[in-house]
Amino acid sequence: MTKLGEKIAQKRKTLGMTQEAFAECLRVTRQTVSRWEAGTVMPDIDKISDIASLLGLSCDYLLKDEQTEEEAAPVSGPGRLLLDKKGKRVKISFFDGEADVDLYNTVCTIIDFEGNWMKIEAQKPKGRIEKLISLSTVLSMEVMEDA
Repeated sequence: MTKLGEKIAQKRKTLGMTQEAFAECLRVTRQTVSRWEAGTVMPDIDKISDIASLLGLSCDYLLKDEQTEEEAAPVSGPGRLLLDKKGKRVKISFFDGEADVDLYNTVCTIIDFEGNWMKIEAQKPKGRIEKLISLSTVLSMEVMEDA
């Protein structure tokens, strides 16, 4: 069992949720949850935020093996500085080599900040996307004026 799997299983059980109920909330199968908890499969990065939210944990806590739940702050320094941008439409520039192809020249809406991660959504020609991106990859953000 991986640390991530252990953390998911422990908190799910503490909350009194079955694997089936947990899976239903995340729109995955019970077998998928079982594989996450056993460490045979890792959740997609886009699911980490949903798992953290459902369990009342931070993404940092789930993703960092050495971090305890008590040490995990819901919003870290960079996130705290950007809290006023929550709900705003922004265009994000990334450091060289860190560019996210899906977000290139795209206006996104900031959904939330958690630890050193930012959850965004954007409307693309192929449909709506949600992403979890590391704040360390962001060079700048331009706030777009509402029309």
